[in-house]
Amino acid sequence: MSTVPSARPHRWVDQQAELEAVIDELLAHPAYAIDTEFHRERTYFPTLALLQLGWDDELVLVDPLAVDVTVLRRLFDSEVEAVFHAAQQDLDVLTHAVGAVPVNFFDTQIAGGFLGYGTPSLVSILNGELGVNPPKGDRLTDWLRRPLTEAQREYAASDVAYLIELADGLKRQLAEHGRTDWVVEACQELRRRPTSGTQPDDAWTRLKDVRGLRPRARAVAQAVAAWRERAAMERNIPVRQILPDLAVLGIAQRQPASEKELSQARGVDERFSRGKLAQEILAAVAAGKEAEPPEARPGGDDLDRDLRPAVTLVSAWVSQVARAEKIDTAILATRADLVELLAGEPDARLATGWRAEVLGDGITRLVAGDAALTFDREGGLRLVDVRPA
Repeated sequence: MSTVPSARPHRWVDQQAELEAVIDELLAHPAYAIDTEFHRERTYFPTLALLQLGWDDELVLVDPLAVDVTVLRRLFDSEVEAVFHAAQQDLDVLTHAVGAVPVNFFDTQIAGGFLGYGTPSLVSILNGELGVNPPKGDRLTDWLRRPLTEAQREYAASDVAYLIELADGLKRQLAEHGRTDWVVEACQELRRRPTSGTQPDDAWTRLKDVRGLRPRARAVAQAVAAWRERAAMERNIPVRQILPDLAVLGIAQRQPASEKELSQARGVDERFSRGKLAQEILAAVAAGKEAEPPEARPGGDDLDRDLRPAVTLVSAWVSQVARAEKIDTAILATRADLVELLAGEPDARLATGWRAEVLGDGITRLVAGDAALTFDREGGLRLVDVRPA
C-alpha cells in the first residue's frame, strides 16, 4: 500500500565552506542523488534557483543565490555516480550554472523506460517500485524567493530522498534482464545532447508551420530565427521578447529589403520596423536569401519516395517490439532514427549497439526483402524470414 512519506530532516546550505564540506563528503561515497529547481520564464538561459543533494540519510538543499556552485565541478568530474530522475533539463541547467555536468550518472526515468514504465514521472515510478507517494508541491512555486517556506523545502528535499534506493532496485532488475549496458549507453547519449544556446542555426525548426514554407523562404526563416536566438542569448531574455514567432514567419514569407517592406510583414510592429533592430533583421534576411535552403524536414527526413511507406510499416513493428520487450518507444526508436537507418546514414543510432540488436538488423532485412511482417494469433506483428532456403 502506497504511503506519503514523513518529512526527513534536511540541511540548508548557504555558506561556501559548507558546500565545500558537502563535496568532500560526497567524494568519499559511491553515489549521490541530485535534482534542481530553476526558472527560465524571464531569461533565455535557465536560472538555477535550488540544488538538492541526497546520500545515505543526508538531504541537503544548496542555495545557489548565496554560494558559488561552480565548485561542484570537482564532484562532477569524479567517478562518483550522480542519480537523477529525468535528467535532461537538469543537465541543461547545470551546464550553464556550474559549467559542467556529471561524467557518470544514472537516470531513473531512462531506466524505468527499459523496464516497462514508458516515460514515468517520479511519483509513478516511486509508487510502483517502493510504494511511496512523495508530497505534492505547487507547480507555480517561485523557487527564487527567499526565504522558502518549510513546506517548499520539504517538497524539494523529497525529490532526492528516495532516488538512491530507487536506483538500486532498478539496477537489480536491469541486470536480471541483461539491460544494464543499454541504460549506460542511453544516459551517455543524453549527456551528449546539445544544451540551450549551442545551435542557433537549428532554431527555425521549432517554429510552427515553418516546414510548409518554400525553399527560399525557409532559408530566410533559418537566418532570421538564428539572429533572434543569438540576440536573445546576448541579452539573456526569452526569444519572444526579441521577435515573436509570427513575425519570423511573416518576414520569411515577405523577404523584405527595406524598413518600409519590413513594417508590412505580418507580426512586425513598430519596435522592429525601424532603427538598429530593423537593420539587423534586414541583414539576416539578405543573408538568408543568399544561403542554401535547409532541408524541409530537418533530421534526415528527406527520404526517397520509394522508402517513405517503409517508415510507416516499420513504425508499427517498432511499437509492437516496444510492447513485447517492455521498452519505452521513445527510447527504442524515434521516427528520425528510422529515417536515418533507411537513408543509410553512417551514424544512424539503429545501426549499432543495443538498438541494432533489438531492431536495426530486422529493419534492414525487412527493407531488403529478406523478411516480412505478419500477424500472430494475438493480433500483433511478427517478423518472419522469407529468404529462399
